[in-house]
Amino acid sequence: MVFEEVRDLLVQLFGAELIQAEKADSLQPYLVIAPERLAEVCLELHDNEQTYFDFLSCVTGLDNGPEAGTMEVAYNLYSIPYDHHLTLKVQVPRNSTADQPMPQVPTVSHIWRTADWHEREVFDMLGIYFTNHPDMRRILCAADWEGHPLRKDYELQEYYHGIKVPFDQHNELNGFKGEPQWIVGQPTPFSDKREKPE
Repeated sequence: MVFEEVRDLLVQLFGAELIQAEKADSLQPYLVIAPERLAEVCLELHDNEQTYFDFLSCVTGLDNGPEAGTMEVAYNLYSIPYDHHLTLKVQVPRNSTADQPMPQVPTVSHIWRTADWHEREVFDMLGIYFTNHPDMRRILCAADWEGHPLRKDYELQEYYHGIKVPFDQHNELNGFKGEPQWIVGQPTPFSDKREKPE
C-alpha cells in the first residue's frame, strides 16, 4: 500500500478526526495522529491483512523546545512481507517544570516488543512517560539522575554522588589518541604518533 492508501484506510476505520496533520511530499511521509488513539491504530496497522506492519524499526522522541511547548514521538513502521513503510507521529504538551505533569503517550510495547527499550530510552532522555508500559524506568542514566539530557533546556547537574560531572574540555584541548592536531586547533604537549623504540 502507498502512503495515501494507508491514510485513507485509517480515516475509514477511525474517522477523519484521527489525523491531526500529514506530510506526504517528503522522503519520509508521515501522519500526525491523536495521541490517545495511538495504541489502537498501531494494533490495527499490525494486525490488518492489508497493511501488516510487523516491524517497528524505531521510536524517536523530539523536544520542540519551551517556546513551542510541545514534544513529539515518531514511529517508523515497516511491513516485511509487503515492503512498505509508514511513519506515525504524536504530539503532546511539554512540561517546563518538575511540578507540571510529564507528557504522556500510550505504550505500543504490547504490539511490538522492540518498543519496550525504545520507549524507556525516550522516557530517560526526554521525559515522555509511556502509559501502561510494563517497566517504565530509566535505561541509560542512573535511576536517581536529575532531569532528561536531550531536552533543549536541560542543565547538567554539577555533582552526582560527590563526583564532578561537567565536561572539563580535556578532549577539546588534547584531542583523541591518533587524531591529527590540526583537527583540535590547539597545540598539545602530546605527539600524534608514538616514538618507535630503538
